Amino acid sequence: MSEEQKKPPVRPKPAAKKVEQKPLPPSPKQPVVDELVALLRRNFGESAIVEGYINQPNDHLPTILISREKWLEILTFLRNEESLHFTYLQNASAIDYETHLEVVYHLHDLNRKERIAVKVKLDREHAVLPSASSLFAAANWNEREMYDLMGIQFTDHPELKRILLPDDWVGHPLRKDYEAFDEGV
Repeated sequence: MSEEQKKPPVRPKPAAKKVEQKPLPPSPKQPVVDELVALLRRNFGESAIVEGYINQPNDHLPTILISREKWLEILTFLRNEESLHFTYLQNASAIDYETHLEVVYHLHDLNRKERIAVKVKLDREHAVLPSASSLFAAANWNEREMYDLMGIQFTDHPELKRILLPDDWVGHPLRKDYEAFDEGV
């Protein structure tokens, strides 16, 4: 018997089944995001809000993508407006999407027990954003971490310097284009 005859026949892989995606049911939080987008557009203009949507996997979190130019004004409004009162910054983070960077602030209105995410897109080569540390004390260290690991410059930050890495560290290790100088990193 030849070697060819000893091998079992190769069976073709079955074709992948097409799974139909059923449309998701409407979110119970959709009115919240719609009202918030309308309010912000009335106060800051149509171009201030890039998009408003519901992040359904994150417990139907109302999410607003705003323009970089209106970043600090809108955060100030969200914190100070009596009908909103988003006074608590739960978390601030940054994401590298390779084409751009994105900064995300998760805000809470503790009186109404509402929460929202506010996002802004930044150019990778010019990642500069006004600091929100004067509005939210928690933004101070969060912004320092985003600076340290992602290279985002926060203007008017009271002490923008590295927080996790040594001062002589080269680069920002959470960027997808980061190249380590040390093989162990």
